[in-house]
Amino acid sequence: MTLIEQIKQGRFLEATCDFSQPFIAEEWVLDSGLHCQLLYRGVLQITPRELSSDAKDIVLSSGIHGDETSPIELIQQIASDIALGHIQPIHRLLLIIAHPEAINCQQRFMTENLNRLFQVRNSEKNNECTIANALQVAINSFYGTSIAIKPERWHLDLHCAIRPSLHDTFAISPYSDKPTRSNKLFSFIHHAKLDAVLLSNKPAPTFAWYSAEYHGAQSLTVELGRIGKIGHNDFTLLRPFRDAMVQLITDAALPIVWTNDVEVYQVSHTIVKRHSEFYFTFNDNVANFTFFAEGDEFAVDGSQIYTATIGGEAVVFPNRKVAIGQRAALMVKKANLIFDEQVRVCAIDNTSY
Repeated sequence: MTLIEQIKQGRFLEATCDFSQPFIAEEWVLDSGLHCQLLYRGVLQITPRELSSDAKDIVLSSGIHGDETSPIELIQQIASDIALGHIQPIHRLLLIIAHPEAINCQQRFMTENLNRLFQVRNSEKNNECTIANALQVAINSFYGTSIAIKPERWHLDLHCAIRPSLHDTFAISPYSDKPTRSNKLFSFIHHAKLDAVLLSNKPAPTFAWYSAEYHGAQSLTVELGRIGKIGHNDFTLLRPFRDAMVQLITDAALPIVWTNDVEVYQVSHTIVKRHSEFYFTFNDNVANFTFFAEGDEFAVDGSQIYTATIGGEAVVFPNRKVAIGQRAALMVKKANLIFDEQVRVCAIDNTSY
């Protein structure tokens, strides 16, 4: 059975990871009238027969890290429901399962962290660099062929965490000078019932950042629970997120709403590993968003000792094993939002956690 035949039967993930079959770019039309184009292995573009002038251009991606399986299965569920006619998108859609080789090997990456390769075109020294280049081309082409007069671009890059977290689900809004933090995007966070959102304060070469920085997309990296094995994930926790994602692609617009149910954080500073002697003062299983009181020591990098700043800080994504020169942790503080057409921070809460 060819890759296309598998995808038509709703088996997008299986087809993507089936290296016994050669990849052939192909396009076809579903009975529902949706035009499907398999652009690369794991990259599927879907276009409704009729599009309104205000139709969105939505990228839903997963598998940037091969061991983060629940997001991969969510994209498989969406692709299957579309192929079998259970859901009908009204917006242009790009579905991505990025790194099938790493998925098959059940590991984060093969040679290099793919989610650090989206700043510029890469010298294709390894498979991750080749994939990053192909994804940049796919994104550029997808957004560049919008029919909308004022295109509304979205990108949700789905991940899950390698460690426990005080917030089971949370989003990271990448930093950009462009207006990429709309009240529509934050309304999606509300509807998806994510526990928290973290506002980055500087550029970082992630996939979500690429879409925000180069295409002005309403873009998020979304962390959805803990890593597990394919076929053994419990999607009960993720039901609200899946429902909101389906609503995003099948409805004209989500209601604009924001409440204080979502915790908001802003990055206070980024810890970059500079020496091989780098270590944290806590164990490797510490939960994301663990708080350190003002003056508490949390990391040592050669002769540099890091302590929590005024009011204290929480740690997110600590990883002492990263390569020298890469981010070892984010330190964050709680913040308050002004919920205008473009969301912005009005103050950082230094008083409590």
